[in-house]
Amino acid sequence: MTTQEIMQAAKAAAPALATLTTEKKNAVLRAMAAALTEDTEAILAANREDLAAAEGSIAPVMLDRLRLDPSRIAAMAEGILAVAALPDPVGHVLGTTERADGLRIERVSVPMGVIAIIYESRPNVTSDAAALAVKAGSACILRGGREAYRSSHAIVGSLRRGLEAEGLPRALVSAVEDVSRASALELMTGAGYIDLLIPRGSAGLIRTCVENARVPVIETGTGICHVYVDAAADEAMALSIVHNAKTSRPSVCNAAEVCLVDEKIAKSFLPKLKKVLVDDRLAEGKPPVELRLDPGAAALVDGTPAAETDFDTEFLDYVLAVRTVRGVEEAIAHIAAHSTGHSEAIVTGDEAAAARFVAAVDSAAVYVNASTRFTDGGEFGLGCEMGISTQKLHARGPMGLCELTSYKYVIRGNGHTR
Repeated sequence: MTTQEIMQAAKAAAPALATLTTEKKNAVLRAMAAALTEDTEAILAANREDLAAAEGSIAPVMLDRLRLDPSRIAAMAEGILAVAALPDPVGHVLGTTERADGLRIERVSVPMGVIAIIYESRPNVTSDAAALAVKAGSACILRGGREAYRSSHAIVGSLRRGLEAEGLPRALVSAVEDVSRASALELMTGAGYIDLLIPRGSAGLIRTCVENARVPVIETGTGICHVYVDAAADEAMALSIVHNAKTSRPSVCNAAEVCLVDEKIAKSFLPKLKKVLVDDRLAEGKPPVELRLDPGAAALVDGTPAAETDFDTEFLDYVLAVRTVRGVEEAIAHIAAHSTGHSEAIVTGDEAAAARFVAAVDSAAVYVNASTRFTDGGEFGLGCEMGISTQKLHARGPMGLCELTSYKYVIRGNGHTR
């Protein structure tokens, strides 16, 4: 099918889902999870083809994002079941006004209609997005990256089997067959068919969607995340947090890309940081982190001199930009100048410094003495997520079910006229 035909089919199918009971939607999700599990071998075979085609053309950490195994597919199925267990976001009375004449006005949550998601080489996004859209009562159109084409289509085939098993149209979950830029542009300009567009991926992808879309867009994902190590930090805690934020999964948007260190403790802290991120990892046979150092940090430890662009780069790799700062105010100013509004952390034992950081830093998630890696729908109790919104209108931070609904006013009268 062409992208235009897919949009038309999704628009026509959406009403079949919008009016389902919670029990029926949950049954559909359970059927989708079961089909995904049953088709594990077929999905892995498709994924092996994607991996083979991508070998040598994308970085190893990006290959890891693309790679599936039985445990990852099982986790995808569990994610769908977790969404089924969540409260239904549709049909809630969000507010009520009753006028003196008895006219009752209610604001009620309703499905968006058709949600399009443009994303890159993470096959698990396919099942996460579909599950959230179904529970939120909306059809979804998925446009994955070229690298994950076979994997994503295999996953969508399984999810559609689950839909059909419950008597629902296949068009409620669709994958765009054309992965050229033309298909992405069709979704961006699909006014009348697409009610919400969510780009999930690189800064370039998100910028292209924002600049070209004629449908509502929620910006997500780009994460130049900072960890600021304050003068009053517990250094052992700070080392643990920075190590986790940078190395536990460097290819994701909530990984730290910048470490700011108060110059008062830099002489003590930075050699320890280099030992943990570089020397110890080399000794353990793990990829070391390349430290991109500003002049203040470079005077204290060995590394690569930082270029001007390094503090504005989402590396998605074992690279960390490091800068020394004069206290919490300079750290806040640096974050304001360079952050993408995703996630920032302060490590400190000073409650006043923590309070100042939390109040002044304008990002979707602000942490005190914890890793930025927790910015995730599952970790926040939302089930899986559609993405991390870095804007302020409608949705901000991990986007779960409630963020995928709109609302309408329902007015009840008894022959009222104006």
